Amino acid sequence: MYAVIFRAELNELNENYSETAARMRERAMSKYGCTEFISVMEGMQEIAISYWETEEQIKQWKQDSEHLAAQELGRSRWYKSYCVQVVEIIRESSRRT
Repeated sequence: MYAVIFRAELNELNENYSETAARMRERAMSKYGCTEFISVMEGMQEIAISYWETEEQIKQWKQDSEHLAAQELGRSRWYKSYCVQVVEIIRESSRRT
């Protein structure tokens, strides 16, 4: 299991950003096998974590044409700065109710 951790400081937050983020989340889950996607914002700081079964799924998602277009909008318009980390989950413990 893998996780992609995306952290960003936003330049602007508008309806177009929110709509694009929701569309990308749905596309990652329905087309590329993302199993879970969590995103939170505090002020102009955002952190999103997506979970994947394989690294190959992440690589395919990274090359998706709509995702590439959204990435370009992020770099040119929405993000002041960002960081993407791909990590392998080696252990998990949880309590579910």
